[in-house]
Amino acid sequence: MARIGSLSHPHDNVSATRRRRLTARLLQRASECEGDERADLIEEVVLLNLSVAETIAARYRDRGLALEDLQQVARAALVRAARQYDVRRDQDFLAYAIPSIRGEVRHYFRDHGWVVRPPRRLQDLRPRVLDERDRQRGDTDGSPTDASVAAALGVPERDVTEAMSTEGCFTPASLDVPLGPETSATLGHLLPDPRAAGDQDAAEARITLQPVLRRLKPRDRKLLQMRFEEEMTQKEIAACFGVTQTQISRLLARVLGDLREALSDEDMSALG
Repeated sequence: MARIGSLSHPHDNVSATRRRRLTARLLQRASECEGDERADLIEEVVLLNLSVAETIAARYRDRGLALEDLQQVARAALVRAARQYDVRRDQDFLAYAIPSIRGEVRHYFRDHGWVVRPPRRLQDLRPRVLDERDRQRGDTDGSPTDASVAAALGVPERDVTEAMSTEGCFTPASLDVPLGPETSATLGHLLPDPRAAGDQDAAEARITLQPVLRRLKPRDRKLLQMRFEEEMTQKEIAACFGVTQTQISRLLARVLGDLREALSDEDMSALG
């Protein structure tokens, strides 16, 4: 089969009805042969439907990923669909292939398109929101609202708003962007002085840790105090607790793991 990236479009002007008929005929013939003959027929199916795959990829253009990469993913998904399609199924080929192509493009976009990675639920929801907005925009003259999109998808309106707010996670603004038409100040001027970053980070860490530490058992809090505030060694702590140094090491690992998990839960709660 020809390299995916070099495939041309000899069937661009074929009508949708004729494309479906030709595709069904080619797939039927492919199911009745093997080897090079089958490979040639499958390639013809791919060429016949290539514009469909590239149309799906084009829906995700200008969102931080190269269109050529998205097209390559869509083409590869089309090839796999053509090879795996079973003519015995009572289903049009594109009805079978399009969800698969769209899913692979979305997965690629989700896995490679985030500069700043938001929660997974927003990653998964965003492409659905964009598709529904496009659909509603085509059905009406007005602009779709978050409420109408949420109602169509069966999700809370707040989730739709959050999903749309992740645009900057794909293509964050340059620090050289001016703050306004009448000023030379840029976003970069809003960054804090790096010389004060250490004190600010420490203050933020204390604020974040306080509610999490309060939920620990008294013994666990005492252990952390002895290890990190009083800077005692594990051997010294073990002597105070009346246990072995190995037990203290395991206990510390468990408490720190609980802290990391609790902090992660706090972050997710803050995001909604």
